[in-house]
Amino acid sequence: MATLEKIRNKAGLLIGVVGVALLAFIIGDFLNSGSTYFRQNQEKIASVNGEVITIQDYQARIDEMSEVYKMQTGSSNLTEDIVTNIRESVFSAMVREIVLGETTEKMALKVSVEELFDMVQGENISPVIRQMPMFLNEAGQFDKTALLNFLKTIDDDQIAGYPADQQMQLLQMRNFWLFWEKSIKNQRLEEKYTNLLTKAISANKLDAEDNYKASSETSDIVYAMQNYASIPDSTVQVSKSEISKLYNQRKETFKQAESNVLSYITVDIVPSAEDFAKAQADIESLRSDFAASSNVADIVNENSDIPYADVYSSDKTFDEELKQFAVTAETGDVHGPVFADNKYRMFKLVDKSMAPDSVKISHIMLAGMTEERTAFLTDSLTGVLKGGAIFEDLARQYSMDQAAQLGGELGWFTEANALRGLGEEFKNVAFSAKVNELYTVKTTYGTHIVKVTEKTSDVQKYKIANIEIAVSPSSVTYSNLYNNLNQYLSTNNTQDKFEENAQEAGFSLIKDATVTKNDQTIGFLRNSRQVIRWSFETDKGNISDIFECDDKFIAAVMKGTIPEGYRSVASVTPQLENELRSQKKGEMIVQDLNSKNPGSLSAYAQAMNSKVDSVKFVGFNTPRISGIGMEPKLNAIASLSPAGQMSRPVAGTNGVYVLEVTNKNKDESVYDESSQMNTINAANAYRAGFSAIGILIDRAEVVDNRIRFY
Repeated sequence: MATLEKIRNKAGLLIGVVGVALLAFIIGDFLNSGSTYFRQNQEKIASVNGEVITIQDYQARIDEMSEVYKMQTGSSNLTEDIVTNIRESVFSAMVREIVLGETTEKMALKVSVEELFDMVQGENISPVIRQMPMFLNEAGQFDKTALLNFLKTIDDDQIAGYPADQQMQLLQMRNFWLFWEKSIKNQRLEEKYTNLLTKAISANKLDAEDNYKASSETSDIVYAMQNYASIPDSTVQVSKSEISKLYNQRKETFKQAESNVLSYITVDIVPSAEDFAKAQADIESLRSDFAASSNVADIVNENSDIPYADVYSSDKTFDEELKQFAVTAETGDVHGPVFADNKYRMFKLVDKSMAPDSVKISHIMLAGMTEERTAFLTDSLTGVLKGGAIFEDLARQYSMDQAAQLGGELGWFTEANALRGLGEEFKNVAFSAKVNELYTVKTTYGTHIVKVTEKTSDVQKYKIANIEIAVSPSSVTYSNLYNNLNQYLSTNNTQDKFEENAQEAGFSLIKDATVTKNDQTIGFLRNSRQVIRWSFETDKGNISDIFECDDKFIAAVMKGTIPEGYRSVASVTPQLENELRSQKKGEMIVQDLNSKNPGSLSAYAQAMNSKVDSVKFVGFNTPRISGIGMEPKLNAIASLSPAGQMSRPVAGTNGVYVLEVTNKNKDESVYDESSQMNTINAANAYRAGFSAIGILIDRAEVVDNRIRFY
């Protein structure tokens, strides 16, 4: 009872303690969930109609496409421009997939497993696969057997049976395949959607007749023209109300994304006079040893930007300077140093030879096995080949590279190509081999059974030692350029000073450049995305640190932000004013000509202070009229006017025209109603499909946060 009484007496305190505990629990849960939400928000690179695209998913798709690009091009490294293009392509594809997926799901459109199977290995294989080089035979035709063998090779069970290093290569091939399989599936889904739309737009007989007439009938015309430039702009007044009215008519064309306004200074990172003098002195100091030495490889490799290549080459691979030297020099002669394109060069003719310029090579590459197994298989394959087995068949079965699909054919090699691609020993074997005989050579890639299948005729070839030293900014020059700009920024640390004093200080200043979040460069400045990102992370009036963008230093001031919406009337006034002024000039010229009422085309030309000119084959569908440009009104008048009838003055895009049809041309091809309708339907299908998906994307709610990451 005493205990119960104590509890009652302390009830208020207990309630307080329990309350605090509960509050702590709730707050802790909120903070945990909040941190999760915050982390998810940090990882959100974009959203499309509420569907989130995370940085992980986006980067995975970028990596996937990068690997596909490398495999297709044979590149090992991607330039920043290519990476940027891949990022943009991936983002567009992901937005497109989400928007199209939502729409097709509502319509119950899908690509079934059976349908996809048919497109990738059935009876109706996609053109994408049919055109892949790895599945083409020697005649350039699609080989379904090669496709099926490839699919068998990249099967999970098959991959598991290969050595670890080879499994890696096969997994890359599998990922390559899955990328295209997914692309084909998306492509088919898109086709289904656009086909539904385009089936509702069908050409009729009248459409077919009009299309045939527009494309089969043209006119030869003579014309006179008075250009709008003949009337001074100062004599034509355009009111603000007229500009405002045209602006409201065209307002939808003036939509703009949010953008920042920057002014920036650029400094070229270029060598100084001292850098050029030093490079010249360095290469000249090598000349005597270069001329006297019998081992030029060491001198070249120690001093040249380009390593020594122990190869013979024909003069067709040389630039003009090197070619002129090679064909006139004697062995041991040295030429240079010579200067061009910001580099010094010096040549030495090491040797000459009469030999084939190129050889065509096939091989069977063995890799991923023990040395004993490789030696056994090499001997076995060589034996059966000498016994009459078909090289191409064994290459498809045993070769461990992509050339296996082509029967081991690697193509044509010069000595330089063979050295760069497969090394010194492979090059030596390939260019000393007899045609159709078998040779074994080891490279870093594995063991090769090599067969030279063809050789070009013997030509004069030259072995050249080439010392090449590019003149680049020294560390002193680099520091001087940087410090000079940095000093300017420290003393011109406001927007006004930054802009006003740049020219006097000798800097190149670009004012009022606009950039959006998705711009990859400022103008044509390479690798300047970093400056754009800075502008969206800073405040108005701030001046940046110095950015290094390829061969330039850049410093910028953030002048302000133009909000998303419509461009202001003031910003498009010059454009609208010019258009309205041209319209008024046209009306003035037409009125003046009508008052004079010339009776012939030459009289019109005289009144226009112009001349009579001519042009042939002007039709309703002619996109640009030769010597005139785009003038849709002339297309219509030339098509509809009878021969011999002079038109009235017509105000076009660039001036006022008067024309006369001198001849009607008729295509004598037989009218085919079905063919014409098919042509129209195909054009409509493309336009409708392209426009429909574009409209879906435009209407989608896309939140793009990539500026935070890239």
